[in-house]
Amino acid sequence: MKVLDAARESGLVREGEPLLVLLSGGGDSVCLLDVALRLGARVSALHMNYGLREGASGDEEFVRALCERLDVPLVVEHVELGSPAGNLQESARDARYALAESLAEGDYAAAHTASDQAETVLYRLAVSPGSRALHGMAPRRGRLVRPLLAVTRDEVRSYLRPRRLEWREDPSNADRRFARARVRHDLMEALRSIGPAAERTIAQTARQLREEAEVLDAAVSEALEELGGGPAVSLAALREQPAAVRRLVLRRMAGDRPVPESILEIDQRGTKTVDLGGGLRAVAEYGTVRFARAPEEAVPEPVPLAVPGRARFGDWELEARPGTPGDVAVTSELGPLLTVRAWREGDRMRPAGLGGTKTLQDLFTDRKVPRALRHTLPVVAKGDEIVWVAGVAVDERFTAAGEGGFVGLSARVVG
Repeated sequence: MKVLDAARESGLVREGEPLLVLLSGGGDSVCLLDVALRLGARVSALHMNYGLREGASGDEEFVRALCERLDVPLVVEHVELGSPAGNLQESARDARYALAESLAEGDYAAAHTASDQAETVLYRLAVSPGSRALHGMAPRRGRLVRPLLAVTRDEVRSYLRPRRLEWREDPSNADRRFARARVRHDLMEALRSIGPAAERTIAQTARQLREEAEVLDAAVSEALEELGGGPAVSLAALREQPAAVRRLVLRRMAGDRPVPESILEIDQRGTKTVDLGGGLRAVAEYGTVRFARAPEEAVPEPVPLAVPGRARFGDWELEARPGTPGDVAVTSELGPLLTVRAWREGDRMRPAGLGGTKTLQDLFTDRKVPRALRHTLPVVAKGDEIVWVAGVAVDERFTAAGEGGFVGLSARVVG
């Protein structure tokens, strides 16, 4: 059966492994629940009742009955969204993922299909400039997995009917006040009149572009490493890179935001700050360029970084993922919790490749890290020992070696 085979081939539902299914009661999530059970995962479910429409209590009753019949542990959460300033659907999604992140023993799964993928790509293409809008949703993002991305909504319904699995319909999916509904019922239907396989074609294109982007990301990482790894890079050396690499390096340094290449023409003499809008600034100093958002004198407070997990430190978002490559690979023997903090006077580490200890102050000077940036850089520590200074150096005592387990540490500016 296509749906079951596609979920199995995704590798995102593993026999004997815990999987928390985000269960709305709609056809896609009911299908995912059944598929996960058939593939032998240790399934539990999470249902969010936002109380936003008349049928919400009926959805909850349906989900409770379904999980009781299938003997699936269920958590039901009632959430008050209030009156969020932004998109209501996005606020509901963020609340759902945040709760799943805290509850899940392992991965948690959303029931997005190839049809959702096509709609997402078209929506983002209309509102978000840049090629990343075409990448769609990733099959895995951290612990969030999407095992049904290779099958369409119609194929899901064809799976449900012969198995006599019922589901609930969400009337908001047909409410054209929502942009997503207009994309689904107007734009996608127009495209299907041109090519019946439009949604699958768009979803497959997004997958190919995402895979090609991974190659480009590797090229950008290599270029950044040649340029010293940041957080400030030489303007002269950056100008020598191919145009596409220059553009992508600047974008990554600016927290995945498009940056005008005119930045490269900043005079190398003295210090100059260019306001790029939205609180983002390009700062030219020491013949280098860097990007800043927060007031430079602000020193972020220390924050814990779980392994696995994410942490926000000032303008930076850090992530630790066991067994997954990141900016640096460190030993998994560091334990389940690290600390992210600012540089302190007297801090020392043993930078990999230098064969001795060095104060961070001397290291910053050697690497030409601007003074105004030093106290905002994330310093990842285990107790009193420094493991990694983002964009500067990793301590050789904690680098991953041999075939043992490792943790990928990543840091990016998010503003």
